[in-house]
Amino acid sequence: MAAPGAPVAGAIMAGGRASRMGGRDKAFAAVGGEPIAVRTVRLFRGLFPQVLVATDRAERFRGLDVETVADRFPGGGPLAGLHAALLASRHPHVFVAACDMPRLDAGVIRFLLRRIGAADAIVPCWGGDVEPLHAVYARACAPEMEACLRAGRLAVRDFLLRVRVDYVSEEELGRVRGAADSLTNVNTPEELAAVGGRFEESPG
Repeated sequence: MAAPGAPVAGAIMAGGRASRMGGRDKAFAAVGGEPIAVRTVRLFRGLFPQVLVATDRAERFRGLDVETVADRFPGGGPLAGLHAALLASRHPHVFVAACDMPRLDAGVIRFLLRRIGAADAIVPCWGGDVEPLHAVYARACAPEMEACLRAGRLAVRDFLLRVRVDYVSEEELGRVRGAADSLTNVNTPEELAAVGGRFEESPG
């Protein structure tokens, strides 16, 4: 069992095409007057000794003075971003979050980190589904992820079938204050508007 406070890296997954946002970069949508990426980087710096952004648009994050990593398997989707983050991690575990989660909660993240043990991944169940992009992965998962990527099995769910997963039940997670907020993501303009968000930059 990992000791409390054992070093964990934090990684932001920012490699999607944002087709449902009309191609606009979800990471830089503003919620509460602040871009999601700016808030997430600040939150992660308070939680993790290493903060990574998995992205093919590193120039977008240059002003945040954060370490960026590119996919080793371009076109491999979120699994390729996870793989790149694990390879770049200096720590045995990585907490990953999608770039479109404007209300990530430090207490909820710490709750998941306290479950680090023998499992390869700690994945929340929420809304009748699993949330693999608000989860913890062991760096040792990288070879299995690479095998899936090389075989063209790109779904994170397919990868999870091949490793030991500690699935956190929705019932248990629901007792953690802030869980619903932390797991909220914004994939569409309507979802962004529902959390009071907007794009403050010009398209492109």
